[in-house]
Amino acid sequence: MTPKLPLPFTGAQGTISEKSLSIHHDKLYAGYVDKKDETQSKLASLTADQLSAANQSFSELRALKDGETFATNGAYLHEWYFENLGGDGKPAGSASEALAQAFGSLDGFLARFAACGMAARGWVVLAWDTHDKALRIYTGDAHNQGGVWGAIPLLVMDVYEHAYFMDFGSDRKAYIADFLSHVNWPVVEKRFISATSSS
Repeated sequence: MTPKLPLPFTGAQGTISEKSLSIHHDKLYAGYVDKKDETQSKLASLTADQLSAANQSFSELRALKDGETFATNGAYLHEWYFENLGGDGKPAGSASEALAQAFGSLDGFLARFAACGMAARGWVVLAWDTHDKALRIYTGDAHNQGGVWGAIPLLVMDVYEHAYFMDFGSDRKAYIADFLSHVNWPVVEKRFISATSSS
């Protein structure tokens, strides 16, 4: 059983309210952890007949494997998202230097990341791409769509409506600005150092 990670902070973070964060964490994220465990348990108990019936149109194995990546990424992406919230939004350290170099300036990075937040339907992920050995911003319209294998998440932003609608209504742009003003950059820095030292 996968343990549910607690919120690494309490109280309102900017205008993302405590109520919104609690519902997002305690219901939605916790639900993905439960579904991940349930799906993996069902996969482990498939019979030889069920495995032999596997096919590309529909089978229990195919449905469970699709559900597994959706629930697992739903859990992991939310964990990274919550962990990189709660800071003062001021980039510092080697990660910020690398971002300025990769995107022309920190403002250039922030503008591009925010624009990706307006373009994506689900997630924006600043990642260290271990294949290219470079910083990349990837987007996904669903938990199991848009991810790149070999890319290590450094900064994750949830742009599904459930992340902001309670506090911002349909004003996604305001939510993105608020999110960026409360990024916990020491967390991003730690992820960056770990990712670049191991690739």
